[in-house]
Amino acid sequence: MSQVPTLDDLEVAGRTVLVRADLNVPLDGGAVGDDFRIRASLPTIAELRERGAKVVVCSHLGRPGGVDPDLRMDPVAVRLGELGGFPVLKLDGVTGPEVRAAVAAAPTDTVIVLENTRFEPGEKQNDPALAQGLAELADAFVLDAFGSAHRAHASTAGVAGLLPAAAGRLLEAEIQSLSRLLTDPQRPYVVVLGGAKVSDKLGVMKHLLPRVDQMLVGGGMCFTLLAAQGHSVGTSLVEESMVDEIKELLATEDGAKIVLPTDVVVADRFAEDADHWVVAATEIPVGMMGLDIGPETTVDFGGAVEDAASVFWNGPMGVFEWEAFRSGTAGVAEAVAAGEGFTVIGGGDSVAAIRMLGREDEVSHVSSGGGAGLEMLEGKLLPGIAALGS
Repeated sequence: MSQVPTLDDLEVAGRTVLVRADLNVPLDGGAVGDDFRIRASLPTIAELRERGAKVVVCSHLGRPGGVDPDLRMDPVAVRLGELGGFPVLKLDGVTGPEVRAAVAAAPTDTVIVLENTRFEPGEKQNDPALAQGLAELADAFVLDAFGSAHRAHASTAGVAGLLPAAAGRLLEAEIQSLSRLLTDPQRPYVVVLGGAKVSDKLGVMKHLLPRVDQMLVGGGMCFTLLAAQGHSVGTSLVEESMVDEIKELLATEDGAKIVLPTDVVVADRFAEDADHWVVAATEIPVGMMGLDIGPETTVDFGGAVEDAASVFWNGPMGVFEWEAFRSGTAGVAEAVAAGEGFTVIGGGDSVAAIRMLGREDEVSHVSSGGGAGLEMLEGKLLPGIAALGS
């Protein structure tokens, strides 16, 4: 962390501080459906207020193709005020004279929330004019949006180069936790990977394999690995274009650390109410698709996780949204929560699973950024973080 400035390095009393938070939350009927990310942003906002700063918050919300009335920040601003217990002023713009005037006129104790940054066409292009417009609103900048730190956008990397800048407490915790898994993991070190596509995880697999003791692979991605070993996987999800590369990886010395399921739950169709059976992972019948790891694998994976001194888990073990195919993911989540080592969960679905069980408080670190976390564990320097050190 020495190369990345934090709030401890920033003078904020009597100054206006622009905070790029990650308030990209699901909406449900015009209200916030899940406030996990809003809660995660509160420590930084609260500390800045306590230290005498006027706080301006910006974030993107969803993937609008321009101005979208259904993706305005209003419900997010309301929920932020409810959770934080402070007055919130929501503005209808991101930059410009009216926004500057409103920020200047607002009382110091009021948190100002700007409109959705992705309503601005220059946001994703890291337009210097938009970054300059954001910089003109404040005296200092705090990046606390780990989930967006891997994108060089105007509100992340762009504005960071124009103002005194630092990492917020959430970003600081993310960097510390993930750096620990990269540079100084206690052993045994176990990584659990799931989710649909092996192509999304191949970079992190290659980078972490030399560092880990075991890599447990479940979810849809395990069927590409099983296929690469020459097993029949029925109609299970397989990325054919990845099979040759996976064969090469499995054949390496470190490839021996990869642990695949011994049994899986299969169904005759991809449906919540499909008939399902447990079969050997190497003997999936023709016409059947694997939708979860089986009970034997769940016990084996869970045991390895509980015995580990360091754990990183990204990706569900099956279609956990459906009860019939939830047991594998729930079992791994329980094991991560029960383990006494240093445990980190990354990725939206894994976080959703641990929260569904109400066990997130028993995990050392629940990461707020799936893609950003994976890129960091691939050894990449994230543009948003790099800009803080520039």
